Amino acid sequence: MDQYVTGAVIRELREKKGLTQAEFAEKLFVSDKAVSKWESGKGYPDITLLEPIAKALDISVSELLAGRTVENVNVSASMLRSKFYVCPVCGNIFHSMGEAAISCHGILLTPQQAEETDEQHMIFIEGVEDEYFVRIEHDMTKQHYISFVAAMTPDSLQLVKLYPEGNAEARLKMRAVKRIFFYCNRDGLFSITVNKAIHGRPGAYDDTAERRALEDRAKKIFG
Repeated sequence: MDQYVTGAVIRELREKKGLTQAEFAEKLFVSDKAVSKWESGKGYPDITLLEPIAKALDISVSELLAGRTVENVNVSASMLRSKFYVCPVCGNIFHSMGEAAISCHGILLTPQQAEETDEQHMIFIEGVEDEYFVRIEHDMTKQHYISFVAAMTPDSLQLVKLYPEGNAEARLKMRAVKRIFFYCNRDGLFSITVNKAIHGRPGAYDDTAERRALEDRAKKIFG
C-alpha cells in the first residue's frame, strides 16, 4: 500500500467524533495504550483494523486514508463541475460531481486538471445531424494513446473509452453539450468549449477556417 493512515489523522478524526482514546479503543477491541501509541507515532494500526477504524469514525476507508471526511456539499452540484480521476497503474477512470476520496490499487487519486488543447493534442469537431463527430490528431500506440473522450452538459455525461491501436475518435450526442474532454495517457486531461454556433446545424464545423488551418498544421507535425 502506497498510502497509510497516520496517528495524527486518527487523533484528529477521533476528536472530531468526540471520542476519548478509551471509548475509541473499546469500539476496536484494543487497549487505549494501543490507540495512544498510534497517535503518538510510536506504532501503526494493523491493516486489518483499517475498516473497523473507519466504521468507528463513521467514514469510508478511502476517507480515512485521505485524512479527511468528505462533506456533503455535492447535492446541487452541476455536472459541469465534474472531476475525472485516472489510475496510473491500471488506467481505470473515475468520475465525480464534486468532492470525493477515490483510491485504486492502494493509491489515493487526485483529480485531473484539464488543460487547453495544443499543437500536440488537436481536436476537430464536426456536427453531423444530432451528433458531434470528434476526432483527435494523436498517436494510438500501446505506449502513447488517448484513453477516453467525454462530453459534458449541465445534467449529463457521455464517455467513450478508447483503446491503443484503435482510432482517436468518437460520436457524441449533440444536445446541450458545453465542453468536450479527452485524456492522453502521458500528458493528462485536455478540454475544449464547444462553439454554440454549431448546435442544430448538421454538417457544419466548429469554425471551419480555423479547423482547416489546424488540420494543415497537424499534417505537417504528424506527416
